Amino acid sequence: MKAMKKFIKDKILDIPLNRIIILTLMDICGMFAAGILSLYIRYDFKFMDIPRLFINTVMEAFPVNVIITILIYWLFRLYKSVWRYASDSELFNILVAVFICALMQPVIFLVMGRRMPYSYPFFYGFFMLLFSAGTRFSYRILRVLQHRRIHRMQKEQDINCMIVGAGASGNTIIKEIQTSSYLRMNPVCVIDDNPICHGKYLRGVPIVGDRNTIPDNVEKFNVSEIIIALPSAKKSQVKGILEICKDTGCKMRILPGVYQLINGDVNVSKLREVDIEDLLGREPIEVNIDEILGYVENKTVLVTGGGGSIGSEICRQVAAHNPRKLIIVDIYENTTYEVQQELGRKYPKLDFTVLIASVRNTHRMNSIMKEYRPDIVYHAAAHKHVPLMEESPNEAIKNNVFGTLKTAVAADKYGVKKFVMISTDKAVNPTNVMGASKRICEMIIQTMDKHSETDFVAVRFGNVLGSNGSVIPLFKKQIEAGGPVTVTHPDIIRYFMTIPEAVSLVLQAGAYAKGGEIFVLDMGEPVKILDLAKNLIKLSGYKVDEDIKIEFTGLRPGEKMYEELLMDEEGLTATANKMIHIGKPIEFDEEEFAKGLTELEEASLKDSPDIKEVVSRIVPTYTIDHSEETQE
Repeated sequence: MKAMKKFIKDKILDIPLNRIIILTLMDICGMFAAGILSLYIRYDFKFMDIPRLFINTVMEAFPVNVIITILIYWLFRLYKSVWRYASDSELFNILVAVFICALMQPVIFLVMGRRMPYSYPFFYGFFMLLFSAGTRFSYRILRVLQHRRIHRMQKEQDINCMIVGAGASGNTIIKEIQTSSYLRMNPVCVIDDNPICHGKYLRGVPIVGDRNTIPDNVEKFNVSEIIIALPSAKKSQVKGILEICKDTGCKMRILPGVYQLINGDVNVSKLREVDIEDLLGREPIEVNIDEILGYVENKTVLVTGGGGSIGSEICRQVAAHNPRKLIIVDIYENTTYEVQQELGRKYPKLDFTVLIASVRNTHRMNSIMKEYRPDIVYHAAAHKHVPLMEESPNEAIKNNVFGTLKTAVAADKYGVKKFVMISTDKAVNPTNVMGASKRICEMIIQTMDKHSETDFVAVRFGNVLGSNGSVIPLFKKQIEAGGPVTVTHPDIIRYFMTIPEAVSLVLQAGAYAKGGEIFVLDMGEPVKILDLAKNLIKLSGYKVDEDIKIEFTGLRPGEKMYEELLMDEEGLTATANKMIHIGKPIEFDEEEFAKGLTELEEASLKDSPDIKEVVSRIVPTYTIDHSEETQE
C-alpha cells in the first residue's frame, strides 16, 4: 500500500492535473470524432448511407476504446511531456501510440463479435493522429506565435545582431534567440559564403550575402553585434572574417569550436567574446599524444612553479595523461590553491600532492625529491617580469639561477629520469638580467647533463598569450578602464603562442629528450604589439584614437625591440614534430663557469649593486642597459 501511495504521489500527482484532464477530454472527443469521420469518408461523405449497425458498433466499442487508448497514451508519455518544447521525439511517440490504437480496432471488434469495413482502422488511425498531434503541438505553435508577437513589440529595444554562418550552428543560435523570452537580441540578417544560400531565409531571417558584404549589411540593418557561428571553420578562415568585422565597430562573439557541434552543445551561452587569439589566424599546433602519453603515463611527475601560467597548464595536461602521481610545488599559495581545486574537480581519481616550497631552499628541495622520487621534473619556477627584475637583479639570480641549480642537483641526487627546464627567447643575446639569468640556467642544464644519469634539457619559447603579466591582459584592463592603451614603441614585435600550445610542445619535447638539448619551439611569424593593441580595441567595439587612445611610453629597462630564438652560433636540428627544433649546444669552459657561479652566488647573497657585471662575465652575449643608471 505504501508503494502504491508513493507511486501515485511521485508519478501522478507531480503532473499538473488540469492539463491531464484537458488532454484526456480532448483525446476522448478525438476518438469519438475519428470513429464517426472514418465511416463518413468510407461512405463517400454521405452520412445517410452509413449502415446503422456500424454506428451502433462504434458507440458500443467506445468505452473500451477510451480505456485502451488512454492506457496506451499514458505508456507513451503523451500526458507527461512538456508540450511547449515538443519536438520530433514527441511526434514519434504519438505516431507509435496511434499506430497501436489503430491496430487494436479490429481486435476490439473481433472480441465483440462485430464486423466493420476493412478501411475503418486506416481512416481511424489517420484522424487520431491528426487530433492527437494537433491538440498537443498547437500549444507549442501558440506559444511561438505569442513570443513572436511580443518579440515584434520589443524589437526597437532589442540588439540587432548578424549571424555569420548559415549552417547547423547558425540555425541553432537563431532558434534559441527567437524562442527565448530572456535574450534581448534580434537576428536581422545572416552571412554565408555559399552563393546558393543567398536570397534565401534561415528561420525567417534573410541570408543577405558573403563576408565581403558584412560592412554594407551592418549599416543597412543597423547591426550592433556580430555572432560568428562557424565552429568547424579553419582558424585562417575565421581570421579573414574577423579582419572584415573588426572595422565595423560591432561587438563580436564566437562559438569556441567544432566539438560543440559534435556534441549538439550549441547555444547562446556557449558564445564567447572574440579574442586576440582569433586574429592570429594560425591553426592549433598539433602534438603526438601517444608520444606524450608514452613517457608521462604511470610516472611520478613533479612540477615546480605549478601555480603559475605555464606551470599550472603543465599540471593540467599531465593530469590528463594518467600519471601515477603528480606533485605540484610553488611558493605562492593563492594561485596554487586554485590549481589544486581545479584538478580536484576535473580529475577526482588523480593522485596529486600540493606543496608550498621555495626552489631556493636546498634542504626543502632535497627532502621533496627524497620523499616522492619523481621520474620527471618540469622546472617552471622563475621570476619572469623583465622590468621588475631590472630593479631587483639579485632576486632574479637567487631564484632563477640558484633555484634551478638546487632543484637540478636534488633531481640528480635522487634519480630523476628527465628534468625539463622552461627557458625563454630572452635568454638569446640578453639585454636584461632576467634573460641573462635564464641563459645561465641553460648552461647549468647543459653542464649537469654531462655528469648525471638524469636527462637534463631546456625548452625555449617566446611570449604566451594570456599569461600572468603579459601584454594582452594588460591591454584588456586598460580598455575596460576607458584607456589609454600603452605601447612601449610603435615598431616593437614579439613572437606569440597560446599557453596550451606551448605546454603541449614542452611535453612532447620532453619525450624527445636524450639529454643536453636546448629545444626551440617554432613560434610562427612575429606580431607587432601596436597591431595587437589596435585589434583588441576594435574587437572590443571601440574606435582607435577616438574612443580609446594609444600612448607610446618608450622601451622599458632591458626591453628589446625584437626577440630572438637562436644565437648566431646555434644551428637547428629537426625533430619528428616540425614545430620543435634542437639548438646546437654552445660549448663553454666548465671550470670557468663553476668559478663564475661561485662569484655570482656570493654577490647575490650580499645583494651586490654590481651583480649585472658579474652576470656579464658569465654570459658574454649579455648587454647591460646603462640608460637608467645614466639618468640617475
